[in-house]
Amino acid sequence: MTENLTLPTPAIGQNFVIISALEGGSLTLPESLFITNAEPEKRTTVPSLCFFIKHRSSLTNKITNLVFDLGLKRDFSGYTAAQQHHISERQPTSTSPDTAESLRNGGVEPEDIEVVVLSHVHWDHVGTPSDFPNAKFVVGSGTLDLLANGGGYLYPKELFHHDELPFDRTFELPPVEGKNGLKAAGKQTEHKWEKLDGFDLDVVDYFGDGSLFIVDAPGHLFGHVNVLARIGEGMWVYLGGDCCHDVRILMGESDVAMYSDGCGG
Repeated sequence: MTENLTLPTPAIGQNFVIISALEGGSLTLPESLFITNAEPEKRTTVPSLCFFIKHRSSLTNKITNLVFDLGLKRDFSGYTAAQQHHISERQPTSTSPDTAESLRNGGVEPEDIEVVVLSHVHWDHVGTPSDFPNAKFVVGSGTLDLLANGGGYLYPKELFHHDELPFDRTFELPPVEGKNGLKAAGKQTEHKWEKLDGFDLDVVDYFGDGSLFIVDAPGHLFGHVNVLARIGEGMWVYLGGDCCHDVRILMGESDVAMYSDGCGG
């Protein structure tokens, strides 16, 4: 229970970020894979949400444009054969508008995005990285190893594209001390993990001013991260990636579905 937990108090002159939701395509999911007591044949078309985050430094007044997650690719031929087979079971899908078009519809050019943070690298979150030629890509520790080699029987190599991200512009967050995962590879950011006040969460204070925290969120996939954003006095937004697939779980109306993975799990 978390009734008595409080988020970090604001500093004097506390900085905030501005968040806008972006359309990143949609896909159709069988509810029985996600919640208990689902109708066996019920399928729901859901958005692959992405987010535009604007940060203005209170010290230098510099604006940084950041995008969290990239949704679906416009062109499905960019997916591996195994990914395309998986996508064939998630129809209907839509890729219009995708993340780049959504940004343009809001008056922001993809070329003006300086940072892309991916919650994880499943097919419905990686989008079209080439749309962001000037962005630094930030991913969780072990992500590059996952893309190159897969991650065990649940996440075979065929489900990932080894050169999905621009290697020279991709930076992994450092490993979280005391937690096991895939090996770190490539360049790392210079951030350090710390505990979020009042919570047993490992976070990175991305801009160093308490406005945007990247949260270590293991479980769904190696390298999975979330974002906790401070948008105003006592106002927060939590971007969960794929931490919860149905609002009924949060409301206590359903539990997380359980089923065999076909390999003893």
